[in-house]
Amino acid sequence: MTITHASLVAPYGGELVNLLTPRNTLLEMTAYANTLPHIQISQRVACDLELLAVGAFSPLRGFMNRADYQSVLDTMRLADGRLFPIPITLPVASDAGLKPGMDIALRDSRNNILAMQTIEDIYPWQLEETAAKVFGKFDFKHPIIAEMEKWGRFNIAGRLQVLRLPTHLDFAELRRSPRQTRQLLASYGRKNVVAFQTRNPLHRVHEALTKRAAASVDGVLLLHPVVGMTQPGDVDHYTRVRVYKTLIDTYYEDDRSLLSLLPLAMRMAGPREAAWHAIIRRNYGANHLIVGRDHAGPGADSAGKPFYGPYDAQDLVLRHADELGVKPLPFAELVYLEAEDRYEEASKIPAGASTRKISGTQVREDYLEAGKTLPPWFSRPEVAQILADSYPPRRRRGVCLWFTGLSGAGKSTTANHIVNLLMEKGRNVTLLDGDIVRTNLSKGLGFSKADRDTNIRRIGFVAREITRHGGIVVCAAISPYLATRQDVRNSVGAGFMEIYMATPLEFVEALDVKGLYAKARRGEIKDFTGIDDPYEAPPDPEFTLTAEGTTAEANARLVVDRLVELGYVSAD
Repeated sequence: MTITHASLVAPYGGELVNLLTPRNTLLEMTAYANTLPHIQISQRVACDLELLAVGAFSPLRGFMNRADYQSVLDTMRLADGRLFPIPITLPVASDAGLKPGMDIALRDSRNNILAMQTIEDIYPWQLEETAAKVFGKFDFKHPIIAEMEKWGRFNIAGRLQVLRLPTHLDFAELRRSPRQTRQLLASYGRKNVVAFQTRNPLHRVHEALTKRAAASVDGVLLLHPVVGMTQPGDVDHYTRVRVYKTLIDTYYEDDRSLLSLLPLAMRMAGPREAAWHAIIRRNYGANHLIVGRDHAGPGADSAGKPFYGPYDAQDLVLRHADELGVKPLPFAELVYLEAEDRYEEASKIPAGASTRKISGTQVREDYLEAGKTLPPWFSRPEVAQILADSYPPRRRRGVCLWFTGLSGAGKSTTANHIVNLLMEKGRNVTLLDGDIVRTNLSKGLGFSKADRDTNIRRIGFVAREITRHGGIVVCAAISPYLATRQDVRNSVGAGFMEIYMATPLEFVEALDVKGLYAKARRGEIKDFTGIDDPYEAPPDPEFTLTAEGTTAEANARLVVDRLVELGYVSAD
C-alpha cells in the first residue's frame, strides 16, 4: 500500500508502513487515476479506507481477499492466523464490469479520487452467512444487516494505493493518526494508556468511570470517541465533541487525559466489535480498554431480546487479552450516592443508602424531549446546556410518518387527512405520496425490486432531511420489502413512525377502483405487490390501521391524537 501525507509505523505484528509519496509522483498518479474506470464508495467504505491508510487496522493492509474474508467469518482470524474479528471489504455490484488485473479508481460521494486499486480477487459473499457469523443471527432489526441488504453481492480486493485521505473540515485539531497519537501519549511519561470507546455524550457517571479506570493502572486516559458512523439515532458527533471538549478542558487533569477523534464506521457487532476496538486502540497506543456492559450492542432484536449478553464483550476481550496486547477494564454499574455526592459501584453501596440514577431512555424522553434540564448530579451544567441547545423538546422536533401497505389499502387517503389535521394544529407538514414521488423524484424508475428499493430510499433521504430540520413528513408508498423499510428507519433515526395499513387483500381487490388487481390477475401487469410479488408486513409498527370497517378520517385522528399524547403536536 502506498500511504501519502503520513509516515507511519503500525505496531501490531511488526507491520511497517513508511512510504511517503513525493508531490510530483502523487500528481502523476492522480492524473493516471482520472483515466481509470471508477466506483463510487460509500461513507462506510471511505471510513474503512482512511483507517486502513493510517495503520489503524494494522495488521490489515487492504480490503480483505476471499481467503481472509472467509477465515475472519469462521475463526475471527486472518488467513495467516492473526486475530482480526471484523470483515473489512469493498463490495461491488455483479454488473460493475470489473475483472482481475484491472486498475480502478475509488471515488468518494463528492467524486474526489481517494485511491487506486489493482483488482486481484473478485468473489461473491452471502448476506445470511455473513450476518449469522459476524452478528450472531440474521435479523433485519440489526441496523448494519439492514444496510448490508443494499450492498453489492461481490467483494473486490487487491493492491491499494491511497492518493489522499477523506477531507474532514470539522475539529481538525482533534483528528490524529495512530502515529501522532502514540507520540503525544508517550510525552505524558506514563507506562499505561486506558482507552475509552464512546458514541454517546458523557455524563458524570462516565466521568467517574473513566477517571477511576485510568487511576486503577496509574495511566493516561485516551478519550477516543467514534465520529465516523455509529448507531442510527445516536446524538450527532458535532454535539458530542462539544461535550467532550468541555469536559476534558474543565473537569479532567491536563497531564492525565487526551481527547482524540476516531473516524470509525462501527458495526455494532458486540463481542467481535469489542475485540476489534481493542486492536484499533492498541494501534493508537493504548494497552487497556474500558469495556462496558453490552459493548457495541445494537439493542433488541426482532423478538425484543438483546442481541448479546451484557458481559459477552468483556469475556471475549479478556480471553484474547494477551494476544491483543490490550487488557479489558470492565466496570460494573455505577450509581449516584446522594449523601456523598459521588458515584459508586452498585455492588458496593451500603444497605439503605439513598441512590439515584437515570437511564438513557429517561434522559431522552423525560428530560430532553420534555424540555427539562438534566439535574446537576447527573450531568455537568455545561453538558446539560449543550444537549438542550442541540435537542429541543418534542413539539419542535421532526417526525416521519411512514405509511406502508398494499396498493389501495388506504395509505394516501389517510395520509392526506393527517396532513390537514396537523396543519390545523400549527405544524409544518410535507407529504411524499408514492404517485407524486414517482412523477417528480423517481421519474424513469421501473418496478423491479432494485428500482423499487431505489425509489423508497430516495423518499427516505428526503424524509430524513425534513425530519432533521424539525419538520413533519408524511410518506405514503407501498414499500413492500422489510429490509428496505428498516434501512430507511435507521437512516431517519429518532422520530420515525411506521404506519401499517393492514387492509386485507380481499377487501382492496373488491374495491380495486383503478382495476390494477384485475389486470395483475390476468397477467397484464407483472410483479404486482400482493399478487405475483410479495409484500413483507412489518413485525412491529408503531401503528396498525385498516380501511375495512372504518374511515380514513377516523384513522387519521387516531394517529394525530397519539402524536398529541407524545408531545409532538400541541393539543390546542
